[in-house]
Amino acid sequence: MDKRKHIGVVAAIICDGDRVFATQRGYGEWKDWWEFPGGKMEPGETPEAALCREIREELATSISVGERLTTVEYDYPKFHLTMHCYLCTVMSGELTLLEHEAAKWLGEVVARRRTGDRTAESEGCGGRDKMRYSESELGGKGL
Repeated sequence: MDKRKHIGVVAAIICDGDRVFATQRGYGEWKDWWEFPGGKMEPGETPEAALCREIREELATSISVGERLTTVEYDYPKFHLTMHCYLCTVMSGELTLLEHEAAKWLGEVVARRRTGDRTAESEGCGGRDKMRYSESELGGKGL
């Protein structure tokens, strides 16, 4: 039986039209890597409540949590991660960076994986367009 620690986290895919908001970590092992904002769920907390709390703490912003886009399960060497990803919109606030190093609204830009020449594509917030992100657009790391 697997004895690794299990960590539950949430990620906000904050949309504005066909743009998606990404943040660059400002601390820790993954410093400078790009991510969707969010964080760990507290015991007994719903994913939606955790997202609202995390975005208030990290970005001084109130969001509306929409549909769950996906749940990612991933085994790291020392723990198992479950990440619930939700489509969100800003309700109030200015998306002020309180913990992150940088942020960008990503639109239709080209993305390449670190290895190979393949393009990583994901559905746009409106579900109409393909969105692509490049390492150069993201400062060379992550997402």
